[in-house]
Amino acid sequence: MTRKQRRATFIAVSLGILGLAVGLMLFAMRDNIVFFYSPSDVVERGVEPGQRIRLGGLVEQGSLEDLGDARLRFNVTDFVETVTVTYRGVLPDLFREGQGVVTEGSFGEDGNFTATNVLAKHDEYYMPPEVADALKRSGQWQGEGAEAPHSETYGQGAYP
Repeated sequence: MTRKQRRATFIAVSLGILGLAVGLMLFAMRDNIVFFYSPSDVVERGVEPGQRIRLGGLVEQGSLEDLGDARLRFNVTDFVETVTVTYRGVLPDLFREGQGVVTEGSFGEDGNFTATNVLAKHDEYYMPPEVADALKRSGQWQGEGAEAPHSETYGQGAYP
């Protein structure tokens, strides 16, 4: 075997091993690549109790409840399924009923979601694309992007 052939063989084997390693990593992380799960996704996939996920959707109107001791309970919905969320802490200033939210945490044995972090949308016209897609799938979509007076500035759910 000539020096050129050995080098070509080494490169081909190295690329094959690298491709296999990347493929195995992507296969192992296939469920964790999602930015967040909608309530419908949670029901479809059957998320295990204790598994940390991000849950996103809209805060259901009239569901915010103060439990005392800085604990709050509210429902996150995509208008097909609804998940009850319990959170201890201070909610972001932009958190409101009827607005988009992404929560980080895990499900308990009782089926309720306990959030360790709550992220609210960044302004009153923004909706995460994933939430908009979930609303479109459920048939609850109310328009094309943000119907704000200056929606051309914000685009279709993009940051300004």
